[in-house]
Amino acid sequence: MTELRVGLIGAGGISRVHADAWRAIGARGTVLSRSRSRAAELATEYDLDMAADIGTLLSDVDVVDIMTPSATHAAFALAAIEAGVHVVCEKPLAPTAAEAQRILDAAESAGVRLFPAHVVRYFPAYANIRARLAAGEVGEVTSQRFFRRGPAPTAPWFFHESTGGGVIRDLMIHDIDQALWFAGPVASVSAVQDPPTADDTVPVPVTARVDLIHVNGIHSHLEATWGAPGLAFRTGVEMSGTLGILSHDSAEASSRSEATDHLPPVPETDGPYLRQIADFVAAIEQGADARVSTADAVTAIAVVEAAYASIDSGAPVLLTSGMS
Repeated sequence: MTELRVGLIGAGGISRVHADAWRAIGARGTVLSRSRSRAAELATEYDLDMAADIGTLLSDVDVVDIMTPSATHAAFALAAIEAGVHVVCEKPLAPTAAEAQRILDAAESAGVRLFPAHVVRYFPAYANIRARLAAGEVGEVTSQRFFRRGPAPTAPWFFHESTGGGVIRDLMIHDIDQALWFAGPVASVSAVQDPPTADDTVPVPVTARVDLIHVNGIHSHLEATWGAPGLAFRTGVEMSGTLGILSHDSAEASSRSEATDHLPPVPETDGPYLRQIADFVAAIEQGADARVSTADAVTAIAVVEAAYASIDSGAPVLLTSGMS
């Protein structure tokens, strides 16, 4: 159990799995949300205090957990860092790599810990594949494929790319992070989206496909879909190498994959969100590294930006320095 006091910023759909995790490790909590009714509901359900404003919240907590629309992440994170409060932030850390780098630099300058919530690294199937790759089970990896699909979210901001939305930035970023975690830096990004975004509004249903060529020559093929209501959430990965193939399909692994919310189904106990928060808390208390670094988050966002640039130009985008 931890003595940390956490400030939950945001009371939307993702807030409850985060609140479950903080409650499981014994942290005391306060919630701040633009919607007082949703904040009150979350506060009642999880025995949280309610903060009137960001200043009040930051004066009373050790760490904040930011779960607001993506365009607001940077402002909340920078305010927390200025107050000397550690930060957990839902992905993406910011809509642009430049903004994310600014947050990273501010945290390092202030001596504040900053943890991007790339939760798929804490799903056992993905962590297991990475361990098996490291053990050489498939020999030299030649290619990897990822897919992620589910019903589209309902909040309007998700569908406006200019303010932090978009199927690549919000959904595919999970698999972009995994592709980087498994195969390392990227040299080239090619992307298409069907149907295309029009007047800054992402249509539904929509599918984006992104191809990455890594510095080491590995090819990554990624596909993400926001579908109609009722589409079962499903993810998968396949790693091909000179000695064989490793794969995972959530639909084959668990009956819980039949969930139709736009969030992935997770176990009620000892799930990836709990593992993630526990890892972050251990890193704070022990001065250790977490499984995902802020630099990892900046790199994933840079690849996302390159994907959108490729869609706009109709041509591959070169990352000549190799994003790592």
